[in-house]
Amino acid sequence: MPEPRVAIITGAASGIGRALAVHYAGLGVRSIIGSFSGDPHDPQETLRLVQAAGGEAVVHEVDVRSTASVDAFAQRAVDEYGRLDYAVANAGILRNSSLTEMTDARWTDMLDVDLTGVLRTLRAAADRMTEGGAMVATSSIAGGVYGWQGHAHYAAAKAGVLGLIRSVAVELGPQGIRVNAVIPGLIETPQSLDPVNSLGPDGLAQAGKDIPWGRVGTPAEVASVIAFLTSADAGYVTGQSLIVDGGLTVKMRA
Repeated sequence: MPEPRVAIITGAASGIGRALAVHYAGLGVRSIIGSFSGDPHDPQETLRLVQAAGGEAVVHEVDVRSTASVDAFAQRAVDEYGRLDYAVANAGILRNSSLTEMTDARWTDMLDVDLTGVLRTLRAAADRMTEGGAMVATSSIAGGVYGWQGHAHYAAAKAGVLGLIRSVAVELGPQGIRVNAVIPGLIETPQSLDPVNSLGPDGLAQAGKDIPWGRVGTPAEVASVIAFLTSADAGYVTGQSLIVDGGLTVKMRA
């Protein structure tokens, strides 16, 4: 019987990361649940849901702004389960700032988490990943497809993720490691429900009416796509960016 696969997931205390850990549990994939001390969401709830789904996981605190922290996070998979098969760079922050209010510090802080944090995660995994492994990074339609006023730093980081995964896919292909990205559309997560830095509940509900599918997406719907991209079913897919948006980006505007 094959050895169970092992995944590291940053930003797994809530939202898409939490949904992915639970989805993986149903597939028999063990997860290292990455959480950040400044995140108000409880990673132990993710662990409880994984265990309720019959899965196995451990919680590990990680700060994607720190190379040492990310390296230790990836190594935890090897120390705990003896292997690393999947790496999902999902941690991210969202802050509202107009261009004229965009200080160097705001710009740098955003890119340090949402872009360089992805680099650190993929780099740490590459040193430890078994052949036939797979990596996925979370981008966004903001930057990945559209511009978004008040969020130039966020959009720049998410656009940068797409260039990063293409280049890393080329580099790691000879090692038998695939690298892809998901581009979520409007997904109901704690981040998008933030009325200060994002759309908030009312704005999200209103925006959902303009989506061909008739509503915003759920974290589980993005998680299932990530799971597909890391699975053997996507064994010849690498360097790609898959949009998960209910048809929002292909709808012609009047």
